[in-house]
Amino acid sequence: IISRPLCILSYNFNTLVILNVYSKLTMFCTTNSLPMDLLLKQGNLKQEVESFCYQIVSESNDQKVGILQNEDEQLQPSVSKKSEGELSRVKFMSNSNKITFSKKPKRRKYDESYLSFGFTYFGNRDAPHAQCVLCKKILSNSSLAPSKLRRHLETKHAAYKDKDISFFKQHLDSPENNKPPAPKIVNTDNESATEASYNVSYHIALSGEAHTIGELLIKPCAKDVVMRMFDEQYSKKIDAVQLSNSTVARRIKDLAADIEEELVCRLKICDGFSLQLDESADVSGLAVLLVFIRYRFNKSIEEDLLLCESLQSNATGEEIFNCINSFMQKHEIEWEKCVDVCSDASRAVDGKIAEAVALIKYVAPESTSSHCLLYRHALAVKVMPTSLKNVLDQAVQIINYIKARPHQSRLLKILCEEMGAQHTALLLNTEVRWLSRGKVLVRLFELRRELLVFMDSAFRLSDCITNSSWLLRLAYLADIFTKLNEVNLSMQGKNVTVFTVFDKMSSLLRKLEFWASSVEEENFDCFPTLSDFLTEINSTVDKDICSAIVQHLRGLRSALLKYFPVTNDNNAWVRNPFTVTVKPASLVARDYESLIDLTSDSQVKQNFSELSLNDFWSSLIQEYPSIARRAVRVLLPFATMHLCETGFSYYAATKTKYRKRLDAAPHMRIRLSNITPNIKRICDKKTQKHCSH
Repeated sequence: IISRPLCILSYNFNTLVILNVYSKLTMFCTTNSLPMDLLLKQGNLKQEVESFCYQIVSESNDQKVGILQNEDEQLQPSVSKKSEGELSRVKFMSNSNKITFSKKPKRRKYDESYLSFGFTYFGNRDAPHAQCVLCKKILSNSSLAPSKLRRHLETKHAAYKDKDISFFKQHLDSPENNKPPAPKIVNTDNESATEASYNVSYHIALSGEAHTIGELLIKPCAKDVVMRMFDEQYSKKIDAVQLSNSTVARRIKDLAADIEEELVCRLKICDGFSLQLDESADVSGLAVLLVFIRYRFNKSIEEDLLLCESLQSNATGEEIFNCINSFMQKHEIEWEKCVDVCSDASRAVDGKIAEAVALIKYVAPESTSSHCLLYRHALAVKVMPTSLKNVLDQAVQIINYIKARPHQSRLLKILCEEMGAQHTALLLNTEVRWLSRGKVLVRLFELRRELLVFMDSAFRLSDCITNSSWLLRLAYLADIFTKLNEVNLSMQGKNVTVFTVFDKMSSLLRKLEFWASSVEEENFDCFPTLSDFLTEINSTVDKDICSAIVQHLRGLRSALLKYFPVTNDNNAWVRNPFTVTVKPASLVARDYESLIDLTSDSQVKQNFSELSLNDFWSSLIQEYPSIARRAVRVLLPFATMHLCETGFSYYAATKTKYRKRLDAAPHMRIRLSNITPNIKRICDKKTQKHCSH
């Protein structure tokens, strides 16, 4: 008995017997040094007492229910027919000192009379669940008891508690109840945490912030908000969202890859595209190439980032072309679809960008090349008379004298605050940021009184502030460069066409002629800063200054005509097809007939007044495919390098001196693209929904 305990099965016992057996069991374990915890680990106390008290219970009932067997044999209980199937199986393993208990669970059966309580069965007939025919709620198998079913009917559906079984049978046989229940799809916590991680990483990439901001700032703030708005239980779920540095980096790469995949699919089905490219050096000294692409998709013309790559070796024109060509070949994009390449290199310039453009035109014979119209405008406005050029140079020297010395800048700020000036600092002028020249000169002119007090007499240009003739020229330069900057800014932005730029240039040429004729008549109302200063000093403008201003205005007009020549536009029908009365030379007879049909459609005419030029022609591809495709091909070329300039600004803000090792290409793909990544699609591809650090 000590080495091989007797295991007896029984089910007929009461509480007093259990207590009696439990005391004997304790004495038995103590006498034979059998650890009690081996029994407690295998189940609840009742099961343990039951399995070891069967011998005493059977003796009291005079039932022979078990036999002692060898260790290698299986336990084969010999029981009466009445108790068969209701007894538990007990197995004792002496070598491992491990006792195992197993009891067959009791399953309730469904009875047809349960329908009188409004319940049918759901699932397996042998082990069914209870389903209410009224609210479709599914209860567990243990609820298949008349008392529980009646309680559900009386508490949840009190209005139907007196109905007979025929009512519930009719309700069960209705067509609506015969429909299978729609599966409820609910994301698990891991799936939701993964999607949340991708969403937060997407916003981190859009903002250009460091990856560590997710774990250091966003997650703690999210937990605080959820805790205050809900409770601590929901706040703890925020911990499941992985936002570590490495995780955010992987998420951003996945998002960028999804955007690139979508872009490639669009380019493969489009009719044509145009490119815009430029190269610059980043903070780590790498040569960075940005390539933007314009194409038609659906009913609009889209602009997206095609490529952001670092040139590891020589940044030559051949390397730039090879980088773009590798991308095209990798994704099987046809070069024949390229219609134009825009860059900051003119035809007369022999440089790496010009060389790359020439190689692109070689593989895309039908492609053309264009010089950025913003750069043309910048080159044209550099021409000015010597007297005005000297004033501009001296103004820059005065600004640099103060801005280059931090001590001088601080003293000027204190002086401006004490004098109640509108501004407290000058703006720095640089040759690269020529767009700021108008603001720089306006700020200098507005702070002339403060500078008169601040300037040291030892400074050789201090007398300029007191010279009214010098101030008159400065006021004119501030006005004219402000107007030129406004025109330049109006030509920037997305979806700017060649027609938009030339319309702005045509307007500027007419204004220059008007301004010159007004100055000749000594009317300076078109220059507000100069006009206000003349009123302030109660004086007139010398003839020398007037002649210099007129010379400058007419020189600007001549320079703009040189860089923006007036030519016969064979594509004027694209700008406004409803004004065409004669067949354009660029159209064949079939296309002109299609144009006539288009202009005769009243609905199309209404759409022309409501939509932009790009969207108007893109929306007509299905109805008038031939003429609309020709118009879209004219609208595809880039007019300016605005996207590249904006892209390098974003790049410099993302890859700072503190993040020199950052691979900024995925960030640029997200920030500079109009395509929104499909986070659901990315998560569905993941075999592991919740990836660790």
